[in-house]
Order: sequence, then structure tokens, then C-alpha cells
Amino acid sequence: MSDPTTVSLSLAPLTVHEVVAVARHHAPVSVAPDALAAIEAARARIDALADDPNPHYGVSTGFGALATTFITTDRRAQLQASLIRSHAAGTGPEVEEEVIRALQLLRLRTLASGHTGVRPVVVETYVAMLNNGITPIVREYGSLGCSGDLAPLAHIALAAMGEGEVRVNGEKQDAAAALAAAGIAPLELKEKEGLALINGTDGMLGMLSLALHDLDALFETADLAAAMSVESQLGTDKVFDEELMSMRPQVGQAESALRLRTILGESPIVHSHAGPEDGRVQDAYSLRCSPQVHGAGRDTMAHAQLIADRELASVVDNPILTGDGRLESNGNFHGAPVAYVLDFLAIAVADLASVSERRTDRALDVARNRDLPPFLAHEVGVDSGLMIAQYAAAGIVSELKRLATPASVDSIPSSAMQEDHVSMGWAAARKLRRAIDGLARVLAIEIITGARALDLRAPLQASPVTGAARDLVRENVAGPGPDHYVSPDIEHVTAQVQDGAFACLVRDRLAHA
Repeated sequence: MSDPTTVSLSLAPLTVHEVVAVARHHAPVSVAPDALAAIEAARARIDALADDPNPHYGVSTGFGALATTFITTDRRAQLQASLIRSHAAGTGPEVEEEVIRALQLLRLRTLASGHTGVRPVVVETYVAMLNNGITPIVREYGSLGCSGDLAPLAHIALAAMGEGEVRVNGEKQDAAAALAAAGIAPLELKEKEGLALINGTDGMLGMLSLALHDLDALFETADLAAAMSVESQLGTDKVFDEELMSMRPQVGQAESALRLRTILGESPIVHSHAGPEDGRVQDAYSLRCSPQVHGAGRDTMAHAQLIADRELASVVDNPILTGDGRLESNGNFHGAPVAYVLDFLAIAVADLASVSERRTDRALDVARNRDLPPFLAHEVGVDSGLMIAQYAAAGIVSELKRLATPASVDSIPSSAMQEDHVSMGWAAARKLRRAIDGLARVLAIEIITGARALDLRAPLQASPVTGAARDLVRENVAGPGPDHYVSPDIEHVTAQVQDGAFACLVRDRLAHA
């Protein structure tokens, strides 16, 4: 995405596309006038509550299990700063830049809603950090997904205060120095602002948004990979017939079957054995049931998109300012809705990879691949062909099955039993990211295998789409021949899968069908 369009924070929800634009492609961020007006009005209400002798949670009290402790006016700035410093307790490896930027953008969206009570300067500081490429260092562990992603969000707030560490253009720097170089004054937090900066589902939602974007391309790629396997293994496309699909009106299944029909409809290889003389009654499940498996995953993704859209339209903070000016405690920071679909997607990803690996294995087995050489090797006995590439896919699939174990069914009480049930949504999101990476690699191995098998079917020609996919592989990967160093081949094609190159082939074909 070159020259990304500015993403404006208004009172309207963000979209997954906008989250990806800012998080991954560094689209600039601005704040709309309606949001600034709402922010100012909300802050006026917080200032009034701060002057009230009666305690108000987050304004003139402590936090969590200390919510009944009244804090005097002269100690409240220290209270807010102490909250951020103590909650910035993450540990482990650094989280990826795109995740941190998504986390920061989504917290900004809630701050700009006019329901949190922060001052305009807080919003302006976060915007300036994003637009200047100042990325706070956030670490892997620390969030239980309730009260939101506390530790990750606290690391963002800490950097905005001029403390902790950040990265600018990949270089680690002290936050104070990075802010100074960009002309950004460190924040000095006032009443309510510390809580407002850390109470949200923004980390898990950011990773869900990125996952949905990536999976949209991976499902298209999976349909293409399946088509290459069906075609090169002399399978039939008759099982993808529209009438057969209509007899089981599952939406995702119909979408995947449409793609398989579209890709294979003009295949000389498929047409070469379409008559009754073919003799084979039906294909194995991994070929025949591809749209059923892929389609179930598509339906899972559609449900996850629905939940993401709702969460992107949500304002998550505690306490929160209602439309009539009340400051109310609530539980909307609990990450269960997001955590569940993150786990649900991990199941779909594992199964999508599993059926892909099975198709790859069939292509390499001389007993099942319809007269192709064992392991698609050049000189059988001397060469091993793609034998160990399938081992790599199998190893990844085994790990994806472990990653499909739900995180959201776990809960460990915290904060002296005040926070006695948590979502583990952050953990669900972290394992989904790893699973999606694994899926891309398994699909890459199937595409490499399918490309070689199509070459070995010569002089029969592949369909226009699978042929284009084979040609895309050949930009970096040699065709059939003696054994060579395979790992770079897998890395090259994985990068093409992750960049959406194969998905584009499918979308272009659908657009012109």
C-alpha cells in the first residue's frame, strides 16, 4: 500500500482495513472536529467530578482492589503515573511493530469517542507518536485479557510519559529522547487518564483485525492450492457442481466451490479425463471435500468478522462516561467475545492446513498420485524430490493442532480476587498469529508440489489460473530436475503467499469470469 490515505478518528467506528493501513502500512492518523468536541466536553465533566468531595472511581480513588481508597487532590497526578509504571510489567520477547501500532490506534479510537474523559492533549500525543513512527516496546507476556490488555497498553502510556523504551525506524531508544527529537512533550497525566489509557481489548482486537485481513487472502490461496492438487492428481471438478452445493446451503462452502469451478473450468488436464472411460468413481476426501473444509473456515471467518466489527464500534473503558454525564463502572473490558473467535479461528486454521498437507502427501505417494514419480523426484532412488518438504508441512500441522487448543477456556484470578475471571484473549491472539504463519507455509508447500506436478503432466496444459500460479512459483523456484536446496524455495513461495500474490490470481479470475 503506497501513499496510504489518512485515517481520521471520528465518532464513527474504524474498519479492519483502516486498522491494517495504520498498523502495517503506516497510514497517517488525524482527529476529526466532532471527536475533538466530544473529548473536550467529556473532560469538562471529569474536571467537575474531580472537585466533588464524594469519591469517584478512577478520578479520586485507587484502582482494582484499592477502589475504596480515597486519594486527595495533591496525590492524584502521582496516582495516575504510578498506575502506568506499575502496570507496565510486561516480560518476554518484543511484540511485533504492527501489533503495537494497532494497539495504540484502537486505544486512540476509544479516547476519541468522548466517553473516557481524557484531555485533548492525550489524544494529540498518541496521534503524534503514531505519525512520527515512535513505537513503544511492548513485551509478549503481561495481559490476561481482562481488565483489557492492561500491561501492553501501559507500556504505550509509559512511553507517552517519556519513560521506558521505544523503537524508531527499528532502532531502540529511550522514550524521552525519541519524543524530544519529534518535538512531542511528555504527558503529565491527570485524573482518570491513567485508567482510560489501559482499560481496553485493543491488543487482542488489533491482532484479530490483522488476522482477518491475512486470512481473507489465505482462504483464496487455499482454494487455488486445492485446485492445483485436484488438477495435477487427475481429480474431477464435477463434485464442485453448483447444484450439488445448493443441496447443502452453507455459504462458505458455496464460495469455495465457486472458486474451484472457476479455476478448473478451462483446464485441459481436467478435460483430458472427464469421460466415463476414466474409471475412477470418486476422489479421496482431501480432494473431493476441499470446499466443505475451506467453506467451514470461511464461515468461521465471517463470524469472527461480525464480532470484530462490533468491537471496532465499541467504546471500552472503566469507569466510562455515559451520554448523560454519569461516570459508571462496567465490565465491557472483558475480552471474552474477542477471545472466543480468536480461538475459533485457530481451529479453522489448523484444519485448513491439515487438509492441505494431506493433498500434498497424496501428490508425493506413487500409489495415489496417478502415475507421477515417487515424491516427484527426478531420478528415483538418487533424488528425494519433495519428500522432506512434506515432513515440514506435517510438522507445522502438528503444531497448529496444539495451537488450536483454546486459551479462552482458561482463567487465573488476579488483583486479590477482584478480577477473578479473565478472558486470556491476548494469549488467544498471540497463538493465532503463529498459526496463520504456519498455514501460509503449509499452503506454500502444497503450491510448490502442485506446480511441479503440473509440469510433470506435460504436454497437457494447466488451467489459465493454475498455470499462472505455476509461473509465479517459477520466478524463484526451479522446475522438475535433480535435487537442490529446498528451504529457500519454501521461503520464497511463503513470502508470495503472505503478500497475497496467489490470492490476486483468484480474485482477478473471479472478476473476469
